[in-house]
Amino acid sequence: MMKWLVFAVSCVLVFSLSACSPDDHSPGSESAGAAASTSNEKTKIQYWSYARGMANLLTPLVKTFNETNKDNIEVELRFYTENFPQSLDVAFSSSQSPDLYQVYDFTNELKKGYPLALNDFMKDDFKEMFEPALKEDINMKDGKVYTLPNFGLTQRLIYNVELFEKAGITEPPKTLNELVEDAKKITAAGKTEDIYGFAVNMKNADSGLGRSANVITSASGFPKTGYDYKTGKYDFSGHKEAIQAFRQMKLDGSMIPGSESLDIDPLRDQFADGKIGMYFSNSSEPNVYKSQFPTKIRWAAAPPPTYTGNNDGVIPISLAGTWLAISRDSKHKEQAWKFYEWLAQQDNLKTYQEKGYAVSLLPSVRSIVKQSDVKGFEYFMPTQYDGILPPTPSLTVEGKKYNDEFAKYIIDGGDLDKTIADLNNRYNAALEKVSQ
Repeated sequence: MMKWLVFAVSCVLVFSLSACSPDDHSPGSESAGAAASTSNEKTKIQYWSYARGMANLLTPLVKTFNETNKDNIEVELRFYTENFPQSLDVAFSSSQSPDLYQVYDFTNELKKGYPLALNDFMKDDFKEMFEPALKEDINMKDGKVYTLPNFGLTQRLIYNVELFEKAGITEPPKTLNELVEDAKKITAAGKTEDIYGFAVNMKNADSGLGRSANVITSASGFPKTGYDYKTGKYDFSGHKEAIQAFRQMKLDGSMIPGSESLDIDPLRDQFADGKIGMYFSNSSEPNVYKSQFPTKIRWAAAPPPTYTGNNDGVIPISLAGTWLAISRDSKHKEQAWKFYEWLAQQDNLKTYQEKGYAVSLLPSVRSIVKQSDVKGFEYFMPTQYDGILPPTPSLTVEGKKYNDEFAKYIIDGGDLDKTIADLNNRYNAALEKVSQ
């Protein structure tokens, strides 16, 4: 039988000395970094993140700040393993927003008025360190800086070397056809052991397809999000080959069962257990298999396959240019900034790359960073094909989003051409509204 992890969190899971509180208003979250002291004199600020894979980096940093800052500030770090945007919306609408949060969608969050401009907090020498990566519509708007650039996550195909060898595969796939065929071979070779060639976490379609099919589309030279910067219109036809390939793996029985309800951590657990041949993810994975899901399997990573086998586009670096934001509704903005400013010191920023989580976007940090000794991180170092995509328009689209539609097709089938035509119509109609 296959092993699955069930993540049902009824109270806050604490990584330090705090305990679950019966009046916690954030179901589905995990909390870290609260200091041992329960003094009423401390100013407590909340920091929310969806980067669960960075828990072993962020938790000690928060703990150090809590133990060493002289301003009597105590930071509570909470990790949301799923539905972070929705949790953020609920928190702001109910006046329970965190003091700081990791930016998930800068354009939409700015449109909703969530982040606070940081200009008045930043001294000139501090801002100078970040200026090379400050970009309009990515982390700033009309000269106002809302979130600081820090790191980016490179995207790769992650594969089990042992299962490749067992199936007689000598190298990772370079084309979509090879991806489909390799998944079929791995599944056939591991049939008696409940091994499958491919997995994708489609419980959250934006997350699962955003790190897989959308990346393939972009690397193949088509718009990752459907928005064509050259024409200024949406056209999802470039996604067709990638989505068809995923549907074929589903039909072949090469895709692990239950992908429509699979979250990323249970997927990682199955991969670490040797039950999955390939999946797509980012540069946070090496640390996942070092600490969160320790594994003895031999694994490696490679650039995503493309339609032709050539890199005709850009392998997108995710989270590039955005980092943390201070909530406009925070009652402790000054204290939140003191923690933000401390966390933004070069000695702290360089740990993201040195400890094998992400690559730095800041020249001043890259000049002092040491090579990471985390096994597997070497596969995720940027190449000439990795790049930062420009922002896309902020839209309110009627009906399902494109990745939800694609996930439905992958699982249930249907008329993909009709789906793409409908997406083009709905997205361009929404674009016309914001352009008027």
